[in-house]
Amino acid sequence: MSEVQPDIVEALIGVRDHAYAPYSNHPVGALIVSESGTRYVGANVEVAHYKGLCAEASAIATMASAGERELREVYVIGPGEHLCTPCGDCRQRIREFATPETLIRVVDAQGTLLRRYTMDQLLPDSFGPENLGRDSAMD
Repeated sequence: MSEVQPDIVEALIGVRDHAYAPYSNHPVGALIVSESGTRYVGANVEVAHYKGLCAEASAIATMASAGERELREVYVIGPGEHLCTPCGDCRQRIREFATPETLIRVVDAQGTLLRRYTMDQLLPDSFGPENLGRDSAMD
């Protein structure tokens, strides 16, 4: 597997270290690269009623708020050596903005690449905007 660029690792660790995870003690960071090449980061933010915001959702919301609508790459980092893959909700959220070429990479706590996925591998037989009669890049 290819290495993750040092500046991406630094950004992932930095945003993960800003996560607000007082309930799970499981800080997560995400970095996404949009179609324009702009990088957006997000960290998980937990709240007392347990309906927090995942890191991937945070980064995607920032991208969408900036007016962008397409993901090239997604990186996710957790606190340990294990895979910290996107949850089901985030897989669907990524799918909304993904193309068949979108790559999702999961790294360990130090930024070493553990696994790489295509959208079809991460969420096979997915339901997307085209299933509702809307155009999508995932046709």
